[in-house]
Amino acid sequence: MLQRTHNISAPKPAVVIALVALLSASAAFRLHAQQALEPKSFPEKHPDPPQVIRMLNFAGGFNLPLWITQRQGYFAGEKIDVKIDFTPGSTYQLTHLIAGTYDMGFTAIDNIIAYREGQNEAYLPPGTDVDLIAVLASDDAFLSISAQKDITSVAALKGHTVTVDALTTGFAFVLREVLARNGVTESEVKFERAGGVANRYRMMIENPAHAATTQITPFDLLGEARGFNTIARVRDVLGPYLGNVAAAKRSWAEAHRDLVVRFIRAYAKGLDAMYDPNNRQIVEAILVANASGMTPELAAKAYDVFVNEKTGFFRKPVFDQAGFKTVLALRSKYGVPQKTLADAGRYYDTSYLEAAGIK
Repeated sequence: MLQRTHNISAPKPAVVIALVALLSASAAFRLHAQQALEPKSFPEKHPDPPQVIRMLNFAGGFNLPLWITQRQGYFAGEKIDVKIDFTPGSTYQLTHLIAGTYDMGFTAIDNIIAYREGQNEAYLPPGTDVDLIAVLASDDAFLSISAQKDITSVAALKGHTVTVDALTTGFAFVLREVLARNGVTESEVKFERAGGVANRYRMMIENPAHAATTQITPFDLLGEARGFNTIARVRDVLGPYLGNVAAAKRSWAEAHRDLVVRFIRAYAKGLDAMYDPNNRQIVEAILVANASGMTPELAAKAYDVFVNEKTGFFRKPVFDQAGFKTVLALRSKYGVPQKTLADAGRYYDTSYLEAAGIK
C-alpha cells in the first residue's frame, strides 16, 4: 500500500520577518521591564572615575612638583585625582593624617619620626596606632633663617623672640642648632609658637617683635623683597638635611599599593617636566598662579633655587641617607623624652619607589 508523503514547505520570507520582529519586541519588553525595576541614578555616575587622594600639605611653592604634575596631566594619566588642602600647622596635619581624615601629606620626615617615637607635640588618645611612613622624598626643605631688617647675623638674635611651628619639631631643632653653633644659648632668646611657614612669614610682617624664624623657599625670597634678611642657609651650617617627604599611614598605603605606585610614577614624570629647561616659563607661571604673593620676578629667583641639582627638589624622589643622618642626630639631641635614634629604615618604605621603577 502506498503511503502518502507530506512535503513541508519553507516558511515564506514575510513570516520569518514577522517572527523575528515578534521575538525582538519580546526581548525589548523584558529589557525595559528589567530596567524599570532597577533604581535610577541621579546625577548620572561617571563611567570610569579616577581614584581620589586626599592630601594635606603646607601652603607654599614647595608644592611645585605636585602643581606641575597636575598641569601636565600626569595624575590624570594614571587615573588619579589629587585634592590638596592646606594645614595651619604640623600638629593639625599630623593628627589628621594619623586619624585618617586625609590619605597623604607632604611633611618633614622629622614629624614622622617624632610621632612614631612618642615625642609628638600634639595630643594623641591612649593606644593610638601611629603607623606613619614616608613613601618618597622631596627635598632638603630649602631651609634658611629669615630675620627682620635690623637683624644681620645669627649672633644678633640674642635678647630677641624667634618663632617656631612647635618647639619639638625638626625645623625648631634646626633653629636651635644654628643658634648653638653661632654661640647663642637658648636662654638668650625667647621661643614663641606661630604655626606653619606661611603663618610665621605673615606674623613677621605683622609683628616686628618676631625677630627671626626658620623659613622655606619661597618665603625667604618673599621676605627679602620686604626687606627681611636671610642670615643663614641651613645646608651651609648643618650640611645635608632630609626635609619634606610624602607621608601616609602604612596600613592605608598597603591597602592602596597600586594607587601609591601610580602616584609616585606620575610625580616622577612631573619632576622630569619641571627639570626640562624648555618648560621654564611654564614652571614660573605656575608659581605665580599658585603661590601667594609670588611675582614674576620672584618666580624667576625661586625657579633658580627649586630647579637646581644642588639646591632644588631631588632629581629622583629617593631618600638621602646623609640628610637622614642629620635629622636623626638632631632629634637624638633635642627630642623629649631623649632617645638615641639611628635606624632610618624604620620610617620609610622604598618598595613603592621600586615598584614605580625608581631606584
